This record gives sequence, C-alpha cells and structure tokens, in this order.
Amino acid sequence: MTAAIELRDASRAFGSVVALDRVSLEIAPGEFFALLGPSGSGKTTCLRLIAGFDQPDSGQVLLDGVDVTDVPPFDRDVNTVFQDYALFPHMSVAENVAYGLRVRRIATVERRKRAAEMLELVRLDDFAERRPTQLSGGQKQRVALARALINGPKVLLLDEPLGALDLKLREEMQAELKGLQQRLGITFVFVTHDQGEALSMADRVAVFNAGRIEQLDTPRGLYTRPRTAFVASFVGSANVVSGALAEHITGRCTPFAIRPELIEIRPAEGALPEGLLAAAGTLEGVLYHGASSRCHVRIDANTLLSVARAESAGAAPLPPAGSRVRLAWRPADAVMLES
Repeated sequence: MTAAIELRDASRAFGSVVALDRVSLEIAPGEFFALLGPSGSGKTTCLRLIAGFDQPDSGQVLLDGVDVTDVPPFDRDVNTVFQDYALFPHMSVAENVAYGLRVRRIATVERRKRAAEMLELVRLDDFAERRPTQLSGGQKQRVALARALINGPKVLLLDEPLGALDLKLREEMQAELKGLQQRLGITFVFVTHDQGEALSMADRVAVFNAGRIEQLDTPRGLYTRPRTAFVASFVGSANVVSGALAEHITGRCTPFAIRPELIEIRPAEGALPEGLLAAAGTLEGVLYHGASSRCHVRIDANTLLSVARAESAGAAPLPPAGSRVRLAWRPADAVMLES
C-alpha cells in the first residue's frame, strides 16, 4: 500500500538551529497520526513541510507516492486547521465554511448545499447565520474543521487545534475529532505537545526530540515500552533509574524506567515476596488526587521515585512522612532503556 504521506531524510535548519534532522516516516491512508514533542522539537516544522508552507533543505516529501517537495501548498491535496482557527469575522458561519468553494468558483447553490452538509457533519447546522464572535471556542473549532474538510482533502493537518480550549472542552473535542476522523476515513496528522491528546486519539505517534524522531509507535507501545529516558518521561510519567542505583537493583548498569502505578509501597521491614525488585527509601510526602495519591520516596541524594497509589476503600493507610519504606515491583515492569 502506498503511504498517504512520506518523508525521506527530510532536514530543515534556520541559521545555526537544526529544526529537523534527517527525519523519515510513513503515514498510512486513513491513519490518525500524531506528531508529539515539546516546543522546539521539530514537530511543527515537520507539519509545515507536509503542508508546503516550508521546504526541506534536503530530503523529500511525498503524497500518495508523488514527490511534492517543490509543489506549493494550494496544489497539494491537504488542508490545515490552525490553533487560532483563522475565521473571517465579517462572514457568517456558512460563508466561512464555503469560502474554499468560493475561491474555486463553485456555483452559489452548490456552495450552500455543501456548506450545509459540512455544518450538519460537525453538528452546527443551527448556527449557519451566526458570526464567529457569537460562537464558543469549541464551536469555532468545529467551523474551522468544516471549512478545512469541505474541499474533500485526502489529508487534514491539525496544528495544536485544541490548545486554546479549557481542559473540559479539550477532552470533549478529543472525542469529537476521533469520531469525525473515523466517520470520514481520511488521514489526520495532528501536532501536539500534550501527550494525553496523542495517546487518546492517535493510531500511531511520532515522539520528536531535538529535531529527530525519538520513537514511533502505537500509544500503548510508547507507554508500556519506551525506548529512551526522554520518551519514558515525556509520554506519561515515569521513574528513570540509572547508574550505580540501577546496577544495585537489577544487577545491570543499564538504565530502566518504571511507571508509578506499577510500584507498591511496602513496610521497610519484613519478608519480600520472591521475585520482586525493591529499593528502600524515605517517604517524603503524599499528594492526594481523589481516586489516587502520588507518593514521593527519596531513595538516595539523587533519586526521588514517584508512586501512584489507588485510594480504594480497603487501601491500607500510609505511614507518616519521614517514615522508612520499601518500594517493590515485578522485574517485567521495569523497562530497560537505550543508553
């Protein structure tokens, strides 16, 4: 199967700053693909190369197997939704949605018909005559989506489209976006710095760091089997143990990661069940989060491990801060990392 999008050794620098360093990836047709990373990691530069807003210094960009590296944005079968939505304030919702058809000189009757269909798709058919200033943030985002989709692009690029929304609305829109993509079956490429968004929506995720892809995997694969300390810490939260402490615990000097929810707090004294790995330390503090608590245990001067503890009705009380405790986990839950 020909990839919907392919980058081959794409690099882009701005002066002495290397934004993208020989990045190669393939995105399948109909895939919901996330580009995830902190600010300055290269994810937005990657999106701009796909959209045609920028060109690589070296390497190629292909859409459906065709080299489009030098093709301008308006001749690529892609559309982009931006964080600020970029709606025209003087136009109605319906006119904003139909704008792309107007540019293509589609007849007025056909424009109105297709705009109405798009607004129904995003559940805004009752808002056609309103102005953008009369809409909520989530409604504006759906208008921007309808406008980007009306020309039937094969690929939809989304550049942090949920960044301006509050937490509750952002979570609602995550479900909306995923459902919309599944109904339409087109390729979505989603740029975000929010690992929760990437894990909840994407089929696969490329984690960017310093201009390169640190790991490309499914959300579950990234979370359960991170390859590097950066991925382990950036995707969810993880305890990364290295150096002499790692060798003391596992018998190997290889660094490893262990997720907080996979660690059990046990009494400092007493027998440990056979087969478990353990580390002794001092309970420094507990942060209560309702359904769970986050405990911080000091192992040595350089190592503070985090433990996520479910607050079920039968959970044993924790010892007071300052108490000596022992942390234990299964060897299979400790993921060895690349040095």
